[in-house]
Amino acid sequence: MHVPAAFAVTDPAALDALFAAAPFVTLVTVGADGAPCATQLPVLYRREGEAVRIEGHWARANPQCAHAGPALLIVHGPQAYVSPGWYPDKEAAARVPTWNYATAHLHGALERFDDEAGLADLLVRTSAVFEARAGGDWAFDPFEPRFRRQLAGIVGFRFAPSRIEVKHKLGQNHPTANRAAVAAALASGDAQARAVAAMMRNDGAAAGA
Repeated sequence: MHVPAAFAVTDPAALDALFAAAPFVTLVTVGADGAPCATQLPVLYRREGEAVRIEGHWARANPQCAHAGPALLIVHGPQAYVSPGWYPDKEAAARVPTWNYATAHLHGALERFDDEAGLADLLVRTSAVFEARAGGDWAFDPFEPRFRRQLAGIVGFRFAPSRIEVKHKLGQNHPTANRAAVAAALASGDAQARAVAAMMRNDGAAAGA
């Protein structure tokens, strides 16, 4: 990923926040034939100090589930179009449209597993996390035969990133007045735009601290 210095984020808390808001990621691998394969899927994320661990699962019918080794995991943060008409200095400078967004690219190695105990434990924890987020109370019961039989249809993976790139492209290369005006305009937009506006304001407050 191209990350200009102005947009690079090194605070681990920024990665925590991206995963907390967007745990539905894109996992990219390259097959033996050199062809890329991408899967969108939910993951469990945890960080202990500088060590990050990610877990998830594929449908067994997905060809990517045969992969073990190098992989790229992309976290999709909020994104929004920025009109040059929002900049206070638009008359004095040649401003053009752009896009503000946040993302993370994690490079590392995949470890696949398909033992029944490991898969059952993964689904118990996955269902607990996402049911809580949805306000539901469904739980995967590893002792229920009907549920346990479904474990044969999935393959799990663990992902340990060795390189993490977090990018916040939020107008840091613009004057403060431009950033404030863009944040104000985005704050009246859709959910994605409002999320970008909040990030711009938070990043600006942190920079001024």
